[in-house]
Amino acid sequence: MDNGAGSYRRFLDGDESAFDEIMIELFDKLVFFIDRYVHDIHVAEDIAIDVFSDLVVNKARYNFKVTLKTYLFMLGRSRALNYIKHRKVIEFTGLEQADDISAEQETLEEAVLADERKRTLNRALCSLPEDMRVVIHLIYFEDLSYDEAARVMKKNRKQIDNLLYRAKGQLRIILGKDGEQLL
Repeated sequence: MDNGAGSYRRFLDGDESAFDEIMIELFDKLVFFIDRYVHDIHVAEDIAIDVFSDLVVNKARYNFKVTLKTYLFMLGRSRALNYIKHRKVIEFTGLEQADDISAEQETLEEAVLADERKRTLNRALCSLPEDMRVVIHLIYFEDLSYDEAARVMKKNRKQIDNLLYRAKGQLRIILGKDGEQLL
């Protein structure tokens, strides 16, 4: 898929199933990205739904100059920052739920090690400044190019390159010997 642009063109031409393809391809990625800002999966889902609603209601806003994925992530980032700016100062602590692991797929020991690796990496990522967390997420988890990440974060390519370089250096320092296990 061309990050949704072809499907969006079909949607604009009247093919309603094309929008379903876009949702299947990009909704979860957008929710995960927004959650990095708001730290509440339910709020992130609501914001993502608003972003997709905006895409349907304001069809003329997307001009195909960037990929649809980049455009949606730009909207999602903007809405997440607006949410943070306007939310009340009440912080809720959610419980993390462990993934269900089937006995057929992994042994208990492998599951514990994999879970520990995820927690170690997540702790390291959470200790980074927000810009560093976001750039790592966009480049490595969402497979955006440096230029696309720059557009989403409203920075230039060189700033993204420098930010990513510093973020990886910080991760090496934070992870230390634990980082060798993650590789």
